[in-house]
Amino acid sequence: METFAKLFGSLLSLVYHCFDRIVILGHLPLLTRPENIVHFFRDVHQLKTIDKEVLRQRTNDYHRWVEAFAKKRKIPLEWAEKGVRKEDYMRPYLRRLERRKQFGVYFILKSMEVGPSFRSTVPRFPVDDPHYCILARQRSRYTHYYFYIRDEVLGPIALCVGSFLPFSITYYLNCHSFIERELERAGVSFRKDDNAFLWVADPQALQAAADHLSAQIIHQQLDHWTWVVGPKFSQKDRKAINLNRHYSLQQVEYCRNFVFRRNFPIHKLYERSCDLGLFRLTADKLSQMFGFRLHKRLRGNLTTVLEMIDHGHHVLRACGKSAVLRMYEKFSTFLRLEVLSNNLKDFGLKKSLENLESVRQTLAAVTDRFAQFEAQALDVHVDFPLFQRLALPIPSGSTKIPGIRRRCGLRFRLLEHPNSQGMQRATSAVHC
Repeated sequence: METFAKLFGSLLSLVYHCFDRIVILGHLPLLTRPENIVHFFRDVHQLKTIDKEVLRQRTNDYHRWVEAFAKKRKIPLEWAEKGVRKEDYMRPYLRRLERRKQFGVYFILKSMEVGPSFRSTVPRFPVDDPHYCILARQRSRYTHYYFYIRDEVLGPIALCVGSFLPFSITYYLNCHSFIERELERAGVSFRKDDNAFLWVADPQALQAAADHLSAQIIHQQLDHWTWVVGPKFSQKDRKAINLNRHYSLQQVEYCRNFVFRRNFPIHKLYERSCDLGLFRLTADKLSQMFGFRLHKRLRGNLTTVLEMIDHGHHVLRACGKSAVLRMYEKFSTFLRLEVLSNNLKDFGLKKSLENLESVRQTLAAVTDRFAQFEAQALDVHVDFPLFQRLALPIPSGSTKIPGIRRRCGLRFRLLEHPNSQGMQRATSAVHC
């Protein structure tokens, strides 16, 4: 990071790092196993037979509550259309709420998705207890409700609530929205486009707002909205069973952002970074960058690819286990280095929300090493179009051998092996 700032400090107007997108799973620990369900219905509600109708009753009650909630508050309730991105469809309704400076639920979408549930079956052979049923966990397809909310602290968030026991809830947070709310409360001027800050009057206030996001703040807001729109339990239920939700981090994105003063240098730097990244990000460098120990039984792949070439906005993507490093440019002024983790165990971290600060420090170090690698690769004083020359045909006598195309991932993998014919051919092509 220091090397990058030293090399391009005169071209940069703003540098900050923060969480980008966080996906959190909230579940009820004491309603996740069949024996918990038996205790809930048989001991608390005095129901001897726990059949399909008993389980379905809880779902029907929640369906009726959601319809009444939407009707009373005049909130649109619709089925999600296939092929339509939910965030794009919700944006006009969110903008309307922002103009009115209001907070709360502004839209509810219904979607048929696969989620955890329980099934009740009658024993195949007769037993002594006539009320005995077999309860088992399963994954089935049923209705999920997406509650789109504008929160006063976290900004726009979304809750995906399953309508079947155990009523799991998935929370979607965008931490740039949290930073935006923090800067507005502090009275700091800024310019934000989509999911990026392009200018801010006080860069230190921006970084302080990003670092202010904590597990306690998230926990408090999620508890509030779970109580408002989540499945309802009586006071009797809460006294008999601890129905507090446990929150776990399912997906975390952490980004390091470089905003350039002018447009012309970023694209050239980005193109050069992609070329060098494909060529130099070998397995050993990727393992050092992610912080993994490289061994033969390493789960997953350590690969580097260039995606979305045909769209004109390609992305350099490096994979390691269940984690991904990405580098891309936005608005011709914005360079983002981002690490995405789908399984925090890859980094030796626990996924409980209380470990958010440890996750921040670990993923920030990964993006720092990524920026350090890019700075060292770009610390040259001559323009050497390596991949442009590799793509040129190689003359051999009276014939010409086609060069290496950027889209061919297999040939790029050959470049990692010094003894391979691909390396010898590439070397001869460069020096011709």
